[in-house]
Amino acid sequence: MSLSEVQRRRTFAVISHPDAGKTTLTEKLLLFSGAIHIAGTVKGRKSNRYATSDWMEIEKQRGISVASSVMQFEYRDAVINLLDTPGHQDFSEDTYRVLTAVDAAVMVIDGANGVEEQTLKLLEVCRSRKTPIVTFINKLDREVREPLDLIDEIEQHLGVSAIPFTWPIGMGKDFQGVYDIQADQVRVFRPGDSTLGGDVQTLQGLGDDEGIARFGEPWRKAKEEVDLITGATPAFDRAAFLEGNQSPVLFGSAINNFGVKEILDALIDLAPPPSGRMTAQREVSPEEPKFTGMVFKVQANMDLAHRDRVAFIRVCSGHFERGMALRVTRSGKTFRANNVVTFLSQRRETVEDAYPGDIIGIPNHGTLSLGDTLSEGEPLQFLGLPFFAPEIFQTVEAKDPMRAKQLGEALKQLGDEGAIQVFKPMVGGMTVLGAVGALQFEVVSHRLSNEYKVDVRMAPARFRLSRWITAEDPSRLKKFVDFYTDRLALDASDAPTFLAGHVAEINAAKESWPDITFNELREHSGAPFQKTR
Repeated sequence: MSLSEVQRRRTFAVISHPDAGKTTLTEKLLLFSGAIHIAGTVKGRKSNRYATSDWMEIEKQRGISVASSVMQFEYRDAVINLLDTPGHQDFSEDTYRVLTAVDAAVMVIDGANGVEEQTLKLLEVCRSRKTPIVTFINKLDREVREPLDLIDEIEQHLGVSAIPFTWPIGMGKDFQGVYDIQADQVRVFRPGDSTLGGDVQTLQGLGDDEGIARFGEPWRKAKEEVDLITGATPAFDRAAFLEGNQSPVLFGSAINNFGVKEILDALIDLAPPPSGRMTAQREVSPEEPKFTGMVFKVQANMDLAHRDRVAFIRVCSGHFERGMALRVTRSGKTFRANNVVTFLSQRRETVEDAYPGDIIGIPNHGTLSLGDTLSEGEPLQFLGLPFFAPEIFQTVEAKDPMRAKQLGEALKQLGDEGAIQVFKPMVGGMTVLGAVGALQFEVVSHRLSNEYKVDVRMAPARFRLSRWITAEDPSRLKKFVDFYTDRLALDASDAPTFLAGHVAEINAAKESWPDITFNELREHSGAPFQKTR
């Protein structure tokens, strides 16, 4: 395998609070790379101008992102794997799993709203994994908060040193452009101009008198703030950035294509190439010659005409070649990877080969599940793919009893892909769905109707909490299961789950069964459970 192929990969996610401009920025990153010609359309398409990364019918109807999308393109001499994530907090589980597959992240902050709740949650995940973060403060063409306040808020709430790479000259109707602190260069903003990066007017080494003559009061204020911020902030340290302790900050307006090129350049120049990944057995280095990969996402019905099911795989080591024999650690089965694709959202292209950092898709009919490890033979199991205990529960049944079998098959697929958590009671009763947010139920109902032609009836369940149960002694686990059969269900991976109406019920069970562990978080099937209090 060529080491240079690994070094030229950049794999990152775009994260933000809802409505901060994440999907718009994703579109413009594709636009700047030449992957698409018109924002909202894949290259060559003349109509249907929905966001490239929003391919589900419900996303087009609601104007929100509810599923993560994968897009691969080239920029400069780099191969970029861009993962767009759902902004809505109800789909945070999908975002958390995507963050296990990337080497860096772009955090989009609405300049008017600053650091918001969902941003904090996502940043906590990034920090726990030491994921390097580039910060983009968006919507400078509108009236936003003072830049100094935004920098201070980032540092206070996110616990990282914010290092401004650019600084805004004015805002809203007075937004004139940005001053590139490191290059001593001004990039001029022209309202309503949709030209791409190479056509942005730049002014090099602009003196104070020239700046005031050209930009007036916004220039004077920006220069004062730059002098203040550069004196108060440490110099950029790439090692600190790679450890997740510093974040370069850029300002711009994604909807106006302004500041987008600088993000791409920062990612290529600063973000790391693919790094090593931990398995239960050992660390896997990307330079290893043997192929390994991890399934971090499964998506059903990306192509309704073929009723397919695609497993998204992060290549972790080795050189993937089409047709090679791969082993699934969980099942021990081996298959030949002949039908493998790469993505530009819903559009696919057949993959002949891939390298560490690349995201490839393998269409399959249930062979691959979330968290599976693929290898050329070594029985490894990658760690860290999370499932969280749901916080809302509803029962589900088909409106037409004759469609009950189709409902069961559909829920199995949706459960396998992580769109919703599905719990089947061990004794009788209706299937229970568990979600982190209420919007997940709406999306699942919509998909059941549109993709599987099964109309369903949902109702609030009597449960409010769930915990996955484990024990070191299998006989004790069996006795617990026999005792609480009416409160137990199996999830999509057949892991036993304790369902409760109140936390007191869980506490009582813990006291009576001290050798049983009640887990709020579990990893994928086959990996150790994460113990909790």
